Amino acid sequence: MAGAKEILGPCLIEKSSLLPGSRSLLLHLQQNKLCFSPARVYTDGKSFHLRKAVKKTPVAAISENLVKPIVEKPVKFKVRAVVTVKKKHKEDLRETIVKHLDALSDKIGRNVVLELVSCDIDPKTKKEKKSREAVLKDWLKKSNLKAERVVYTAEFTVDSSFGVPGAITVSNKHQKEFFLESIVVEGFACGPVHFICNSWVQSRKDHPGKRIFFVNKPYLPSETPDGLKELRKEELRELRGDGKGVRKLSDRIYDYDTYNDLGNPDRGIDFRRPVLGGKQIPYPRRCRTGRPPTDTDMRAEMRVEKPLPMYVPRDEAFEESKQNTFSAGRLKAVLHNLIPSLMASISADNHDFKGFSDIDRLYKEGLLLKVGLQDELMKKLPLPNVVSKIHESSQGLLRYDTPSILSKDKFAWLRDDEFARQTLAGINPVNIEKLKVFPPVSKLDPAIYGPPESAIREEHIIGHLNGMSVQQALDENKLFILDFHDIYAPFLDRINALDGRKAYATRTLFFLTPLGTLKPVAIELSLPPSDCESSSSSLQSKSKRVLTPASDATTYWLWQMAKSHVCSNDAGVHQLVNHFLRTHACLEPFILAAHRHLSAMHPIYKLLDPHMRYTLEINALARQSLINADGVIESCFTPGQYCMDISAAAYSQSWRFDQEGLPQDLIRRGIAVEDPSQPHGLRLLLPDYPYAADGLLIWSAIQSWVRTYVRAYYPESVASDEELQAWYRESVEVGHADKSHERWWPRLECAEDLVSVLTTLIWLASAQHAALNFGQYPFGGYVPNRPPLMRRLLPEEGDPEYDSFLADPQRYFLSALPSLLQATKFMAVVDTLSTHSPDEEYLGERQQPSIWSGDTEIVEAFYEFAAEIKRIEETIKRRNAEAGLRNRCGAGVLPYELLMPSSEPGVTGRGVPNSVSI
Repeated sequence: MAGAKEILGPCLIEKSSLLPGSRSLLLHLQQNKLCFSPARVYTDGKSFHLRKAVKKTPVAAISENLVKPIVEKPVKFKVRAVVTVKKKHKEDLRETIVKHLDALSDKIGRNVVLELVSCDIDPKTKKEKKSREAVLKDWLKKSNLKAERVVYTAEFTVDSSFGVPGAITVSNKHQKEFFLESIVVEGFACGPVHFICNSWVQSRKDHPGKRIFFVNKPYLPSETPDGLKELRKEELRELRGDGKGVRKLSDRIYDYDTYNDLGNPDRGIDFRRPVLGGKQIPYPRRCRTGRPPTDTDMRAEMRVEKPLPMYVPRDEAFEESKQNTFSAGRLKAVLHNLIPSLMASISADNHDFKGFSDIDRLYKEGLLLKVGLQDELMKKLPLPNVVSKIHESSQGLLRYDTPSILSKDKFAWLRDDEFARQTLAGINPVNIEKLKVFPPVSKLDPAIYGPPESAIREEHIIGHLNGMSVQQALDENKLFILDFHDIYAPFLDRINALDGRKAYATRTLFFLTPLGTLKPVAIELSLPPSDCESSSSSLQSKSKRVLTPASDATTYWLWQMAKSHVCSNDAGVHQLVNHFLRTHACLEPFILAAHRHLSAMHPIYKLLDPHMRYTLEINALARQSLINADGVIESCFTPGQYCMDISAAAYSQSWRFDQEGLPQDLIRRGIAVEDPSQPHGLRLLLPDYPYAADGLLIWSAIQSWVRTYVRAYYPESVASDEELQAWYRESVEVGHADKSHERWWPRLECAEDLVSVLTTLIWLASAQHAALNFGQYPFGGYVPNRPPLMRRLLPEEGDPEYDSFLADPQRYFLSALPSLLQATKFMAVVDTLSTHSPDEEYLGERQQPSIWSGDTEIVEAFYEFAAEIKRIEETIKRRNAEAGLRNRCGAGVLPYELLMPSSEPGVTGRGVPNSVSI
């Protein structure tokens, strides 16, 4: 109950000349349950309407004049606001000058002004009951403090009829914005009143209106105190804006737009990109910026290029420590400085790796830059964690951290069992499915893409099934598939026409061994059928090619190349579909709608708040640098300029919100079946499936916490909550407008409907994103393990290059992988994307944990949720040490830690942040 004591602390009314002996008077009043007025007083967590104190008069004789009762006037007393402001560590010259000017002008009345707003209506005006304004003290005196946080005070005089404050307004008359962390008002009979702010307060010259902050006690719309009803509506109107104009960086407006800013048609036809979102190419909506159209295409929005900032609502921008980790240092350094330096240092004759030792030297010795370039590079890397070290004595060596995949067994990535293990415990463990039909069948139009049946036949795999027939293996749930055929096949002609890009549409079959591990038994490599192929004779017979585990030296290298093409398919789907689409893009509409329709005092907003942190900013940066035309994704992944077309195709054809929760996803993929007798109500057909096993622990913990939370506010129906219904309706009808007609959208009528929707959203923002993101460098930092890009198809007998393959298969294999420049660029970027910021908040954590909600029972329930997350971490540790779980424990096997909840800053390969923050 520590949280409860902090919230319902001892009452305090400061002494003043207006109320001598106020402490003893207050005690007397509390003991007699009296108050100065009919104001509502909160005592012991209960609400009382108290009668006015009336002066008693002696009983008069009938002949005497009656004496009228005299009502005591409200008594004035003082209360104090304790205001915490977070300071910036680094300021440029202009900011420093403005800060000093603000400090000086504060003394002459250009200051920060606060005003309390009561929960009660003023009986005279029938409007909000407000206190007199008060100013923050000692701004000038504290202007040079070097502390991270500075505490100021303001003093109000109120009377005993004021009631309990429910809101506070802040007006900033300075020239410079400041970050307001919290306000605590002390001196009311109810105890300290907490306002959790965590917001930038803009100067009045930029935004003339007053900022409104509400008390930490949550209120459903129907329960809003009378004095706060209009302010609640006003705040939401401001956040929605009017849908017009170009957004300023200081704005706090949330609105929708299509992905119409990925291309740059003014730069040339090669930089045109289709608009994502709309009937032609369905896609979720992103945050509107209002920028004007380009000169050459009215449908495309003018781009903002680095280093200029992209608009996101002001409170969505990275805080300073996060900004230093990501934007100001790492990614910008990689994209602007590292790559040009590498390009200048790599001569035309050494673009390819000559041998695996060349790759190893990137971690052991480093990459030799031209003389002088390393000094310039270091100057532009404020936080050069992209690389381990650049020693002065190393003569310009750029060294990369050794990825985890190499840490236990340098050659593990070559083995078939490791290739299979990573489908269950790697960076993309969400595509493996149970094989339901043999041979596998495509859903694409056979008139365009040829016969739907796979070329894999029983004779290809029968020798790898431990004596089983194919039908027996199907019946006993022993066959599984990684199927990328239908997502890649429509794009193969265009991809393979690109310079230096080659791809197949792959299918891979796996057999479940008695040890609980998978082994690959066949890979199918498909190209477009012959009537769609180019006229090159070397392509005529390559429509569908089946490879099986190696039996000699030649088939060994062909098998390795086939696995690399599977990994390249997998890397593309992981990044474009499972990662960006399903956790970044598809969550953004729900976040926009939450800010537009859920008041900050709505209990569901308070629940979702930590799970929305930084997502709009990271998505904006992705549009600027990662998924844009000629951006990192197009440069590093095989589909090139068609990357986002693949992402949009997946959204149109397969994304369903009702199947985004973990249990539903496992059932959809045939990996689990419903079984009420099992934990979580599911039985896994792959018992040693680390992602699923650990994920279900976290899913159930989130679900239990959300159910406890929702039932505290909605015993039954949620249909009458207009804010909640508006949030969900707009998320679907506007944010996901192109799929709003689908019948699979969950209804939002009862409390359990809400539990399901919220659990899914929190799962996607936290554990699902963590599982797909923070292993990118640990697994992908060694490019041969998961090549994001392939440059050559497999050679066939009769091809001109077949002889060169036979003469030097290793060199041929390496020439099919990304070049040195492509590899190092990719390594630097995924290092950045795999990094935890120092200000990361992990699942089970949140800012101001004891006072984020004014409901003490909810705070206690959150502490129990946090304790459960810690217990889950201990369970995962035990599992990783269990010898029988061979997909996470064994000689050279990496433990599965991507769903381990906690982490230190940096690239750790573990940690589950609350939100999609990188």
